Amino acid sequence: MQPTILLVEDDTSHLEALVRVFAHENLATDCAHSGEEALRMVGAKQYDLIIADLMMPGMSGLDLLKAVRALSPETEVIVMTAFGTIELAVDAMRAGAYDFISKPIKRAQILKAARRALEKQALLAENRSLKAQLAALSLEQQIIGNAPSLRRAQTLLRQAAPSSATVLLQGESGTGKELFARTLHLLSPRRDGPFVAIDCAALPNSIVESELFGYERGAFTGADRRKIGRLVTAEGGTLFLDEVGELDSEIQAKLLRVLQEAEVLPLAATTPIKVDIRVVAASHRDLEAAIAAGSFREDLFYRLNVVAIPIPPLRERRDDIPLLAQHFLARFNQRNRKQIQGFTADALQTLSAYHWPGNVRQLANVVERAVVLSTDDLIGLDDLPEPIATTESVPRTISVPLGVTLKEAERRIIEETLHFTGGNKRLAAQILGIAARTIYRKL
Repeated sequence: MQPTILLVEDDTSHLEALVRVFAHENLATDCAHSGEEALRMVGAKQYDLIIADLMMPGMSGLDLLKAVRALSPETEVIVMTAFGTIELAVDAMRAGAYDFISKPIKRAQILKAARRALEKQALLAENRSLKAQLAALSLEQQIIGNAPSLRRAQTLLRQAAPSSATVLLQGESGTGKELFARTLHLLSPRRDGPFVAIDCAALPNSIVESELFGYERGAFTGADRRKIGRLVTAEGGTLFLDEVGELDSEIQAKLLRVLQEAEVLPLAATTPIKVDIRVVAASHRDLEAAIAAGSFREDLFYRLNVVAIPIPPLRERRDDIPLLAQHFLARFNQRNRKQIQGFTADALQTLSAYHWPGNVRQLANVVERAVVLSTDDLIGLDDLPEPIATTESVPRTISVPLGVTLKEAERRIIEETLHFTGGNKRLAAQILGIAARTIYRKL
């Protein structure tokens, strides 16, 4: 689990000095005396970091750098030379070197460069791990996250999907209620039928009525042709009523009849139309409070609330934020033709600490903005909007009962910290005030 480092130097005394520098930091190193030997070793073993002399007989450090970038793109390379010209530095950086150091090498200088390179390599590895988790998700698992509250909602979703029962999704704006509704449809026997969504809050009541129920020609001024309502076009499939709590009482009464009789009466029609649909409703409002206030029908509520699925806000599932952020990064990379690799530790910690009043929708917008504005390989704090970038860490507590051994307490603290950072070991080490290699060793 310790980082793997390869030192490449044709001068034996310089090579031995470098080995001692890293040994003093408890970092093991492999050694090569030429570019050719180093390339053979890279072909046989994966290295996190290579530190190579730029001016060597045979294969130069620059040639080795180019070969390593082609053979092992994940490996970071630092080059060093006694001939520290601007031209050589530019050539090395263009070829993909992480850093350029002039001889004579100073201990603090080489260690600082090595630590920064290893931190970047570890961050990229963590982001690759998140990408792998996302790639492994099947169609039924596109609701991203592992928080217990989200898992409970997913379990209810899977249990309700095979039935024809109406489902009421309750959660704040931006929590992903439509995604839940679509997933429910895909998991149901109606998956081959239409999925029809209507946002009840976005349309005036007069339009909502005609959109839902349709109308006959001449039903009102301007109705010069017949219109099929959404309730009919959803035949054999699922109708999703988002923000159903915004419907007025008259439309609520007509909707109740549809649920009771399985038939739709368009405006100005005399004969109802039989329908076979499943209704999924959603609301960010407390509908029981709306019933008490007289703005929502109690009988309609019970018709809709056969299976109630509460969807947790993002602030209650902070551990899912790194995975969600990586998901949105991949989406907006593709949309904006970018190749950003991931997030810095500071950015990921800040995203996890923010309270997200706009929930998942707001997180998606923030990541899209960062992708558009970022000019680096990793999204950092400078790429986040001011209110989020200045967020302070959320205090967390870990309870350890009396009688637990020190070793067990240490294990719990490390595991809880890793859980908080979404598995980011470098970030966990920073929070605990220990070296990252200590986390790797203890794991």
